[in-house]
Amino acid sequence: MALRIVFVVACALIDPDGRVLLAQRPADKAMGGLWEFPGGKMEPGETPEATLIRELREELGIAVKEACLAPFTFASHAYTDFHLLMPLYLCRRWEGVPQPLEHAALKWVRPKDMADYPMPPADLPLLPMLRDLL
Repeated sequence: MALRIVFVVACALIDPDGRVLLAQRPADKAMGGLWEFPGGKMEPGETPEATLIRELREELGIAVKEACLAPFTFASHAYTDFHLLMPLYLCRRWEGVPQPLEHAALKWVRPKDMADYPMPPADLPLLPMLRDLL
């Protein structure tokens, strides 16, 4: 039986010091307590960029312009009951200060230290690519 494909878009927000923002999933959600890149599920008819603009506003209270989102890589991972396809964008410019509006916590992390934070399996292959870039 084929797994349904779930499209999720994520963003690596990068501060001027080269740190990446990680967000901790709330304890009461699936994969609660794990750290992830902010983002979320695409709505029908929504572009990946529009999804990120909406999700970053809802989750972090920041404003991002489409021109500031750069496609970087993607994750493709089979979970037990669905297959995740997740483009990862980079963003170095936004308006506002990220706040944990829908997460348990936020943390600015150096790329070399990201592996110290437990993350969902789909996110793990993205870490070496970010380390090499930054």
